[in-house]
Amino acid sequence: MKTVFFDIDTQIDFLFPAGALFVPGSAPLVRKVADLNHWAAANGIPVVSTVDAHAENDPEFRQWPPHCVAGTTGQQKPAATLLEKRVLVPSRKAEFSLNGAQQIILEKQTTDAFTNANIPELLDRLDAGRYVVYGVVTEICVRNAVRGLLQTGRRIEILADAIQHLNEKEAARFLAEFVAGGGFLSRSPA
Repeated sequence: MKTVFFDIDTQIDFLFPAGALFVPGSAPLVRKVADLNHWAAANGIPVVSTVDAHAENDPEFRQWPPHCVAGTTGQQKPAATLLEKRVLVPSRKAEFSLNGAQQIILEKQTTDAFTNANIPELLDRLDAGRYVVYGVVTEICVRNAVRGLLQTGRRIEILADAIQHLNEKEAARFLAEFVAGGGFLSRSPA
């Protein structure tokens, strides 16, 4: 069964204490995500890495402090989590080529990766039977990505040792809902 890894929002503004919207407890994820992404590449598994790419006056900043403004250091993924052969897929509808890419950087301007106009075509091209999800924040962006992926009818796994939450109670509620809805919790292979 073809597998695709989904690396959700592992960006400097979320993972490092100096980041604009640091997720407490997430700093150890940098090494874990780097290991997962490189393990996937070594095993021929494509990695879709979602990234916030906000404008300076983004509407999302009414709910959250400014973070991951496009072109800033905080918007970048830590270098260790990047793979050599990667392609950027913008949020707006656009032509894109996967052409041997190990890592697909999928931009978004909201907490939901499925607002990217290119994601239906991307998922069709990847044609996976299994999606493995990890990253931040469990009860927000990870949840939204997983809900969209569950709609595909494919096997969805969350790596329980490679996610981090802001609200433990909400995260636990989501994970219970996820399992009850047919999802699987597993541990990192890397």
